[in-house]
Amino acid sequence: MLEGGQINAKVLEILSDGKFHSGESLGRALGISRTAVWKQLQKLESMGLQLESVKGKGYRLPRDFELLNEKKIIGYLTPTVQNQLKTLQIHQSLDSTNRVATEEIQQSQSDSAGATGTIIMSEYQSNGRGRRGKHWVSPFASNIYLSLIWGFDNGANALQGLSLSIGVAVKRALTELGVEAVSLKWPNDIYVDEKKLGGILLEMVGDPAGQCSVIIGIGINVAMPSESGQAIDQQWTDVRSSVRKPVSRNRLAAFVVENCFNVLADYEQKGFAAYREEWQASDAFKGRQGTVSSATQSTTGTILGVDNSGALKMQLGNGEVAHFIGGELGLRSNDGGD
Repeated sequence: MLEGGQINAKVLEILSDGKFHSGESLGRALGISRTAVWKQLQKLESMGLQLESVKGKGYRLPRDFELLNEKKIIGYLTPTVQNQLKTLQIHQSLDSTNRVATEEIQQSQSDSAGATGTIIMSEYQSNGRGRRGKHWVSPFASNIYLSLIWGFDNGANALQGLSLSIGVAVKRALTELGVEAVSLKWPNDIYVDEKKLGGILLEMVGDPAGQCSVIIGIGINVAMPSESGQAIDQQWTDVRSSVRKPVSRNRLAAFVVENCFNVLADYEQKGFAAYREEWQASDAFKGRQGTVSSATQSTTGTILGVDNSGALKMQLGNGEVAHFIGGELGLRSNDGGD
């Protein structure tokens, strides 16, 4: 008898031909009862996979369904990035790729090379995290959930503007795949047509003043199932809607990794200043009225872009220009909402 996780993998393997399969035929192939098959299909649907079901025919996977594949992703990378890549892990289900990345850093502390260049991906996250502890909706085999580990020598001071620079890398990857009008919202969101397409979450492990590792968590909506999208508390879009043609998640993942590695290779020397002009050209909210909110206060003014460190610049009502290195940015309600 196969274990539960193995059954899921076998079910997906059988259904991957794009044809309908009855519960009875699946049961025979797996050596389990139709009831057990139904439970496995229910489990997949509870993870956000929208199976097609037709009475008398059975079940099949959605059109353009594609599982992540290590060999395919690595095959799309240039030799330079292939050499920089330490490991690429692809999991069927995790609570959070960033949490597993933290464990990888802790386990590699005796290794002089550390965990730099490690990539953790998952088809599904049960507890995906966004900024400020928000839940990141992560249905099965629909989007990109990726954590990248990179080591730095100069602590937090060297990391100002890193999330914005990674935003530039992600925008480059999306543009290469044909996604048009990609814009960036300070400090870590990817937008298309003023709808959220993806986000970036950085977490640091180690010495804030010295040697440390940074976990770069990236989430991108690729083909968000409509039912899962109902759980998102803001306007959103996905790559499928933006390109209107099938986009390989493996190819997109590779393009994201490629561009991120290119930025990270010399980020500690160049800093955000090297990417500021490109970021400014993609600023989703520049020139509009916005509010920066922290735990203790909110400040409203005209958004002017960012400085060389990645801090947000805002002109206040008295003409003064304020700089913000943290906080949550939203548009004023009379300027289109957040």
